[in-house]
Amino acid sequence: MSSEIKIFKIVGTYYKNHKKYKFSKEVRALKQEDALEKMYTTITSIGIYRRQIKLQEIKEIAPEECQDYLIRELSS
Repeated sequence: MSSEIKIFKIVGTYYKNHKKYKFSKEVRALKQEDALEKMYTTITSIGIYRRQIKLQEIKEIAPEECQDYLIRELSS
């Protein structure tokens, strides 16, 4: 069992006030399921239900591909 922390990029959309919003979130987690849970926790904190979120893509990325400076620095 690997305990190495990975970086996941999650892309999707959600609806709020009859408008469609696109999001891209980079998350550090051990497993893909943990990354999804962290993303859901972050987005639902603004009053969105999980059923309103439609995921388009989730993939593991290298630290060099990461856009978030803090996540990139924590991974090096």
